[in-house]
Amino acid sequence: MEIRPIKTEQDYDSAIGRIEELWGAKKDTPEGDELDLLVTLVESYEMKHYPIAPPDPIDAIKFRMEQMGMTNSDMVKYLGSQSRVSEVLNKKES
Repeated sequence: MEIRPIKTEQDYDSAIGRIEELWGAKKDTPEGDELDLLVTLVESYEMKHYPIAPPDPIDAIKFRMEQMGMTNSDMVKYLGSQSRVSEVLNKKES
């Protein structure tokens, strides 16, 4: 097991390939330990080179409403009135 920092895209691709080979390795084995280390290195590299911006708050609310099968009317109990719900969900200044 030769673990090195991931500094380039080639290093990254190699690490991903090795992770695929090791996938399913048993915990507390040399292969399992190598897998854990590589995953940690890949996560660190991805956070630095491929950051994911947080979602727009209103889009996140709409997404969650859709997941829960909620309508705008269901939001009245949280935001106070139908007009306020409309203002918030349509990103109107209040």
